[in-house]
Amino acid sequence: MFSVVIATYRREQVLIDTLRSLLPLLEQLDGPTELLVIDQTEQHEEATTAALQRWHDRGLIIWQRLSQPHLVKAMNRGLLMARGELVLFLDDDIVPLPGLLQAHSDCHARYPEAWAVVGQILQPGQAPADLPQHHHPSRFWRDFDFPFNRTRGAWIENAMAGNLCVKREPILAIGGFDESFPPPVASRFESELAKRLVAAGGRIRFEPEAALHHLAANSGGTRSSGGHLASASPHHGVGDVYFALRCARGWDRLWYLLRKPFREVRTRFHLRHPWLIPVKFLGELRALQLAWRISRRPPQLLPISPATTSTTPAPSTTSPSTTSVRR
Repeated sequence: MFSVVIATYRREQVLIDTLRSLLPLLEQLDGPTELLVIDQTEQHEEATTAALQRWHDRGLIIWQRLSQPHLVKAMNRGLLMARGELVLFLDDDIVPLPGLLQAHSDCHARYPEAWAVVGQILQPGQAPADLPQHHHPSRFWRDFDFPFNRTRGAWIENAMAGNLCVKREPILAIGGFDESFPPPVASRFESELAKRLVAAGGRIRFEPEAALHHLAANSGGTRSSGGHLASASPHHGVGDVYFALRCARGWDRLWYLLRKPFREVRTRFHLRHPWLIPVKFLGELRALQLAWRISRRPPQLLPISPATTSTTPAPSTTSPSTTSVRR
């Protein structure tokens, strides 16, 4: 079986458009498939609820409601619920190219040593390009700036969760995604998984044929927390700092943490609004403090046990307003 998982939060028409574009692609695959929608939205618009309920009732999607928004927990919930050997994580605001799902399946068949395949992601204004891959001697920095709009396949040591297809069993065996990355902005949680995956002996393949356009919708998702450029909130930077504290050592860690606040204010916005630079610096200092406290605790990984890798379905219910909706 091939499973597609979409974790969504406060998305309306763009979510419906994304699901509508994926359903025909699932029908093109050989063998059984499933499309899981892990929904963290408190209350949808009436039209969105009606469409999701209709597709759920027809067995076209599995609609799972979560009572508290937490992106990384939602991703892990999808991983646990999925029944497929391959689990493809997609953003909820995308336009897939026609061969997206088949290309992921074919790439895993072509490279059986790959525990994960990352597809091409075209951000707004981007086009496919034949860009170089920089090979850094430090494992922490390796593929840190990998261009995911690249047109050539490659073995990499980074990932983006908006177009990430994993082998379910090996990813569960290393604990899934680290739920220590706090909401609402869990920056770099997929990079942390990539480093842990490679350290465990797995490999990651970049496959440009598995392509999509990311719409970067201006509302919902991580943008529900507001803009980060003029904010003193630690939530915008804590994930990035936690990633460095968890994965980097020595000089790599020190350099990353020292340069991050300056990198965050080297923007056109701050050039036009220099009085907001101290505000942003304050947010970065608060992020460092919060991430340091989180990093003192063990990572929140999924329990590694026979029960973790079972395919026991979630509890059934017929009400879309409860925390679980399952066909």
